[in-house]
Amino acid sequence: MVGEPQAQQSGTRIPRRATATVVGITTLVQALATLCTLVPAAIAPELARAFGVPSSMIGYQVSLIYLGAILTSLVSAGLILRLGALRTSQMALAFAGSGLALSAVPSMIAFAVGSVMVGFGYGLTNPSATHLLIRVSRPESRNFIFSLKQTGVPLGAVAAGLAAPSLSLEFGWQWAFLIIAAVPLAMIVVVQPFHAGWDQDRDRTATLRKNPVRDLGMIWRHPALKLISLAAFCFSAVQVSLSTFAVTMLVEDLAYGLVQAGIVLSALQAAGALGRVTWGGVADRLSDGNRVLAGVALIAVIAGLLTMVLQPGGPIVLVYTVLCLFGLSAIGWNGVFLAEVARLAPDGMASNATGGAMVPTYSGVLVGPASFAVLYGLTGLYTVTFGLFAAVSLIGFVLVLGARRREA
Repeated sequence: MVGEPQAQQSGTRIPRRATATVVGITTLVQALATLCTLVPAAIAPELARAFGVPSSMIGYQVSLIYLGAILTSLVSAGLILRLGALRTSQMALAFAGSGLALSAVPSMIAFAVGSVMVGFGYGLTNPSATHLLIRVSRPESRNFIFSLKQTGVPLGAVAAGLAAPSLSLEFGWQWAFLIIAAVPLAMIVVVQPFHAGWDQDRDRTATLRKNPVRDLGMIWRHPALKLISLAAFCFSAVQVSLSTFAVTMLVEDLAYGLVQAGIVLSALQAAGALGRVTWGGVADRLSDGNRVLAGVALIAVIAGLLTMVLQPGGPIVLVYTVLCLFGLSAIGWNGVFLAEVARLAPDGMASNATGGAMVPTYSGVLVGPASFAVLYGLTGLYTVTFGLFAAVSLIGFVLVLGARRREA
């Protein structure tokens, strides 16, 4: 068992000329999985009317998604070793698309089960992508490569913000779910021709029976990895709360229309995509991903506090400026974080470390939106709640500095 991760990482390398294809496909898989997670949030007011519940309840639905993600991230390394990273990515697409389709059934139980299934898919995306990207990237460009791949998250959110409200208003929310669910399912077929070449390093005799918390234990035994993963708990709580409640804040607090709010959501997610590429490039230039993560955390603190100044009827430019700054920071950190995990991981265990680090990361997503919803119940305003939530980004900043000290 000790030798499994090393064998996993030292298998047949993908030709470096295929780097662009690997990055493109892993980015697209990430985007489609993210699209499926954020479609409900993009039309939360519409779903609230359909189910007769408050809009803030969408926070609990997002928590269900990431409960599923935690479960599959714990077993992802074994699946990658046995099936191959690309086949695992196809499983991610299958879970995400099928879960969103199931959520179209007008039942709270089906909606909840479908949300967990979407989470199953989402939890497999990062470890499988890490396994592929490690095999085609050089250390000096790794932050940029990982950050480029992580643009799939805001790109998927942009697609959700643009497509879901329009499809929902045109065809109804259930057809919107079904139409969007068809896209990741079709992608499974599109990537199949790459399976034989990219999954040559799989071990068909490897057992899937292992201690599911072994990779998490590895993270906990390495102080720098532990602290950087706990920081990701904070960052992911803020990121997903922003993606989940931005539309509802714009509609209920600032009196925006649903489609107009979706456009703003797309803009802040586009800023997040820009942030991921930019921060990755800066981290490579400085050869210091930790310092970049600390700076991004401080910007997220400022953006969260600035959200409190937004008022109904206020300047549209101010709304876009504040939320795009929020997106640039609170959504832009992931690629640098994943590259840091790969750098700090014991030799040959990058995908295992990623799977372990995803547990606290997804736990932040699990706790974040639900905590945000509780805090909103106390404040009654989403703008004020975002301002108070800036404290979470500040805690993440402190943890990043702690990881830097422990590594030194």
